[in-house]
Amino acid sequence: MAQTPSRDDLSSPAQFPDQFPAPSAHALQLIQTLVRMNTVSHNANLELIHFVRDELKRLGVASRLTYNADKTKANLFATLGEGKAAGIILSGHTDTVPWDGQDWTLDPLSATIKDGRLYGRGSCDMKGFIGMALAHAGNFLNSTAPFAVHLALSYDEEVGCMGVKGLIADMKDAGIVPLACIVGEPTSMLPATAHKGVYRYKCCVRGKEAHSSLTPKSVNAIEMAARVIGKLRDMAEGFEANEPRYEGFDVPFSTASVGQFHGGIADNVVPRDAEFRYEFRNLPNADANLMQKEVLAFAQRAQPAMKKIAPDAGFSFETLCEVPAFLGSADDPVTRLAQRLAGAERTTLVAFGTEAGLFQQAGIPSVVCGPGSIEQAHQPDEFVSLEQLARCQAFMHGLVATRKIA
Repeated sequence: MAQTPSRDDLSSPAQFPDQFPAPSAHALQLIQTLVRMNTVSHNANLELIHFVRDELKRLGVASRLTYNADKTKANLFATLGEGKAAGIILSGHTDTVPWDGQDWTLDPLSATIKDGRLYGRGSCDMKGFIGMALAHAGNFLNSTAPFAVHLALSYDEEVGCMGVKGLIADMKDAGIVPLACIVGEPTSMLPATAHKGVYRYKCCVRGKEAHSSLTPKSVNAIEMAARVIGKLRDMAEGFEANEPRYEGFDVPFSTASVGQFHGGIADNVVPRDAEFRYEFRNLPNADANLMQKEVLAFAQRAQPAMKKIAPDAGFSFETLCEVPAFLGSADDPVTRLAQRLAGAERTTLVAFGTEAGLFQQAGIPSVVCGPGSIEQAHQPDEFVSLEQLARCQAFMHGLVATRKIA
């Protein structure tokens, strides 16, 4: 029977090479294959998922797939080292952002390698990490490490970390209790121990239309929406002025912002309907749910005057996404492991959201560490450098060699 490692065992040292050998031809070929698949979030991701499933099947590894409602997208979860008592998750999302309107000099799906870079949509965010993990599947499978390696691929991360929730639920139903999770988002191979949360909402305002010469007999949906937007602006200014700073973040306080607004049909018609979308990006020690409750309470106080003119007037709110903040520690065993494997002397914080907070909420200690820089992600001519892929390759080699059980 396999010995059960504890989470503290993850701090055991692994041999780390002094040099970074160039990425293997096999790994580069896998990454290029993944980049050439168009997995923009509004598309299906099954081509990629089935490709990975089939690659693993050739190694004798079965994959667990969990689907969205219409079966056009799937998560994949596979265990490399079945029978071992616990494992480390290597987590990546398969979807990418679109490139419409961006000024690319290369075909976004070309996966071109030149000047020490691999170009293409998703090369940095985050198919470089996925391809490198897949390239090491056989090594993980044959490793004498006392823990398995789990490969976890999700859909719809870019639109709110939608898919991974089903993956985590399925993992729990199957009784899989991993030791830790490494989320391979682009951090330049520096382990990241925290990021803000991302909470997005839609507010629909129903008023009462009228000719613009008869405004007292109407409820102007745009104006009522503007009052709530003003409240959001006041909250944002309050965060900046009063919230204790969390040093290490580019913006060391929580933020609130409105991203979209729609309303009105003509200059001389008091608008009946308006809609806007907004978000909170909360520090790990701030509560986004309390922020939203403050908005709801403000809107509720405004409704009686609206309903006095039109009983069906008012506000309705819809939650678009809830990506919890992530807060690990430099002292966590998984962070220490990631530092050793990456050869990193320090940790960092990241401004962008990831799935790490959801794994952490599920009781799985997590860290964010992957090749490439977020400055290249989502940009025209997105790329990941071959140097970063070489560092990631060394990271994977080190994980294969991590054997010591305390």
